Amino acid sequence: MTAPLLRTEALNCYFDGLRAVADLSFEVRPGEIKAVIGPNGAGKSTLFNMIAGVTRPTSGQIFFDGVRIDAMPTFRRARLGIARTFQNLQIFREMTVLENVMTGRHMHGRAGVIGALLHGPSLRAENRAMADAALELLARFELDGKADVVAGDLGFGQMKVLELARALASEPRLLLLDEPAAGLPQAEAEHIGKIISALNRDGMTVLLVEHNMRMVMSLSHDILVLNNGMRIAEGDADSVRRHPDVLAAYLGEAEHA
Repeated sequence: MTAPLLRTEALNCYFDGLRAVADLSFEVRPGEIKAVIGPNGAGKSTLFNMIAGVTRPTSGQIFFDGVRIDAMPTFRRARLGIARTFQNLQIFREMTVLENVMTGRHMHGRAGVIGALLHGPSLRAENRAMADAALELLARFELDGKADVVAGDLGFGQMKVLELARALASEPRLLLLDEPAAGLPQAEAEHIGKIISALNRDGMTVLLVEHNMRMVMSLSHDILVLNNGMRIAEGDADSVRRHPDVLAAYLGEAEHA
C-alpha cells in the first residue's frame, strides 16, 4: 500500500480549556481528494490551521511525506509542498491578477517578486520567468485575459479562482482548500469543482473542507466527518451518507439553526 502523504496521530487542540479537536488520527494518500465535513464548530478550521502551521497542537503529531511537521513554521511547510486557500479570501486586492499569482512563486526565486523588481538584470530575468509561469497558470484557469486587472475589481467567483491559482503557483504536493465554494452560486461552485477535479486528474492531492455537499459527494474519494472535534465517521460518500452518527449530527444542527 502506498505510504500516506499526510498523516496525523492523536491530534488534540484546546483553547482556554475548551476542546476544539480530540484525539484525531487520519491519513491522506497521494493522488486522493479527501474531504473533511461536519457541522459548524466541528473542528474543521482548527484542523486545517494545525496542518498549515497557524495553530500549534496541544498534543499529537503531524507528518508530511514522512517528515514530522507539527512544530515546523508555516514557511517551511510551504517549502515542503503544502499550499492553502482560505474561507475568507486572502488575495492582494490592490495588486494585479498577475502580480497575485507571482507572489505564489516567491519561494522558487532567489529574492521573491519585490527583490526581482528592485535589483539587477539577473533578478529581473528571474522575474520575467516567474511572470511567464504565472501567465501559464492564469491561462489554465481562464484568467489570462484578466492578468493586468486589479484583483479587487474581479467578481467574487473570479477571486476564488485567483486564490486557487496563486496556491498552485507554489507547486505544492498537497493542496488545502478551505471552503472554495463558499458564497458562490451553484454554477460558479460547479466551475470550481471542475477545476479541482482537473487538478486531481493531473496528480494533485487535495484535502478539502466544504459545506457544499453536492461538491463533496461528487469529488471526494474519501470523507472524514467531525463533530465536536471528534471523528464520527470516515469512508466513501455512500457509507458516510448513510452513517447514523452523521445523520444525527446534521439533523441536530438543522434543529438548532
